[in-house]
Amino acid sequence: DTAFATPARQPEVVDGAPRGTVGGGWIGYLGFGLADPGWWNRRLPRAAWGWADHVLRQDADGRWWFEALLDAGRDLPTTLAAELAELVRTADAVARPAPPPTGPAHWPLADQHSRAVGYCLDAITDGEIYQANVCVRVELPPVHEPAELFAGGVAAMAPARAVFLGGSWGAVASFSPELFLSRHGRAVTSRPIKGTRPLTAPPEELQRSAKDRAENIMITDMVRNDLGRVAVTGSVRVPELLAVCPAPGVWHLVSTVTAELRAGLGDAELLAATFPPASVTGTPKLRALELLAQWERLPREVYCGAIGMASPLAGLELAVAIRTVEVGPDGTAWLGVGGGITIDSDAEEEWQECVDKAAAILELLSYPKAPMIAPATVRETT
Repeated sequence: DTAFATPARQPEVVDGAPRGTVGGGWIGYLGFGLADPGWWNRRLPRAAWGWADHVLRQDADGRWWFEALLDAGRDLPTTLAAELAELVRTADAVARPAPPPTGPAHWPLADQHSRAVGYCLDAITDGEIYQANVCVRVELPPVHEPAELFAGGVAAMAPARAVFLGGSWGAVASFSPELFLSRHGRAVTSRPIKGTRPLTAPPEELQRSAKDRAENIMITDMVRNDLGRVAVTGSVRVPELLAVCPAPGVWHLVSTVTAELRAGLGDAELLAATFPPASVTGTPKLRALELLAQWERLPREVYCGAIGMASPLAGLELAVAIRTVEVGPDGTAWLGVGGGITIDSDAEEEWQECVDKAAAILELLSYPKAPMIAPATVRETT
């Protein structure tokens, strides 16, 4: 609640502050298990957030900015500027060798996923749901340097919404392509993803797919409905529908939904109306959640939740926690993958979609690690 409370006053931005100024804020994740606390095996905390009142930010041109949220009368330590300059100067020189892979990834049996897809198709035929996002978990070799895995992934894949979090509780390295929620002032944007093909396929194939188009349109409509619960009447819009966009290893169909948050409402109300994300649940959402808990052999943890930042200055920026490696305190690691099932789904094609989505991340297990800056630690939220 603290992370998503509406600030008593909006911080003032100094004159000349660059576009994209962040300043600081809460950085962390909301695990998918928050949607059903009983459906949770507690390898990682349900939520983890840390407060940063100063940050180093690198802009699109490669320039570094030091930004801070300061109360009146509070000064920064006099040594901080020199320490930051040294950190930036040496950042590109700090490289670590990639640890050798310690074993293969262990996929669940394909027939387990096929069985879950079959249950979903039965539920669609019976009229209980229109679609659902059926997922599996891939057990990875132990990851003892998750920050290096993250740095390598950012260098190799250039994901749209990368986030790394680490603490005594474990770590999360997310390479998500999907925007769950962006709120600046009262303007809200969501960009749901539904529809996938490998990058080796022509993008026109995805654009022509009746199954993928229907899947995306249904989820886009659910996002419209979720946002409509907290939006100014008539403000919900879809400025972009069914755009084909590249992501690491795949093409996706992406739509954009915008809305204006009603006066007096903040991030807490926005999340209550929209979490968990529509694209990783199903239609209708509540019944899909009940059925997914029965069909999926292992519970989702951070995967399919939300990860990002809530800043009193920059607003809310949360990605859907997909393409996300989760690491326990002992180095055990796992990756969730899945896809939307509609009446036109084929079990073999859905399994191949899971394989395609995981491929780019599995390659990181032997990918040379990129230069990195040590991340801040975040604490578990109770």
